[in-house]
Amino acid sequence: MADCMETITEKTIDIKKVLRDKMGKKARWVPGFATSWLRRIIHEDQCNQFLWDARDLKGTAWLEACLQFLDTKVELTGEENFPAKDDGRLYTFVSNHPMGGIDGVALGTVIGRQYGDNFRYLVNDLLMNLPGLAPLCIPINKTGGQSRQFPAMVEAGFKSNYHMLMFPAGLCSRRRDGEIRDLPWKKTFITKSVETHRDVVPIHFGGRNSNFFYRLSNFSDRYIKKVNVAMLFLVDEMYKNTGNTFPVHIGKPIPWQTFTDKSKTPAEWAEYVKEQVYLSPLSSSQSKASSAGARGEGA
Repeated sequence: MADCMETITEKTIDIKKVLRDKMGKKARWVPGFATSWLRRIIHEDQCNQFLWDARDLKGTAWLEACLQFLDTKVELTGEENFPAKDDGRLYTFVSNHPMGGIDGVALGTVIGRQYGDNFRYLVNDLLMNLPGLAPLCIPINKTGGQSRQFPAMVEAGFKSNYHMLMFPAGLCSRRRDGEIRDLPWKKTFITKSVETHRDVVPIHFGGRNSNFFYRLSNFSDRYIKKVNVAMLFLVDEMYKNTGNTFPVHIGKPIPWQTFTDKSKTPAEWAEYVKEQVYLSPLSSSQSKASSAGARGEGA
């Protein structure tokens, strides 16, 4: 799968071909309306148009083009908290993950504007299928044959000469009890930042998906645990948010030595950093706006 998008064509994403590759002869039994629905929900035509138009772009330039294509802007605060690009140090940037798509593109653009292509995402290897994004990615996949390589790949990322950008929750945010928040943050960024002496820069991204998405993700989490059904709709959610401006706040770097305090376990320090993210100036206003939006949509 990793090489299925190495060559960009005017029909790089082809749902019918994906079904044939995955299902073989059984693909012929997939009803035409189901194929059409899949093509629509992943916006096959729009995605192919962008991939074709941006076929010569890589890295931050590709991310910038993606934001422009989606008519999306970022309203940045806390810029003074960015570590100096010439201080000779490497940092771990961590953020909440409210949307699962456009937030990753926007934050990559923000970091890229500050540090050029001198950063890397830790991402699911599915995103490695996007040639323009692939140069900025360290692929990770905790399932399948690659699962045994996961620790080594994370280790290589943190020992590289690049800043790291991570969404420690892994999955995008869920709405529980009327509040949109990340699932528990994994401790990896704490342990690896300590090992490699990287200060941690907390970031808050303000945004939300639709109420439909939150209802579906909660249903999937509860009743269809082995398959993340909601993930199918992330591209559609991204397109629903076209034309929006998202607030992003850069928090003050937290020295890596902070996390050597044994009063908290690495997992508890991860939750501590998560709480710092949600204590950011824009987080409280965003929470109120999200609740109001939920009521407005009749959730």
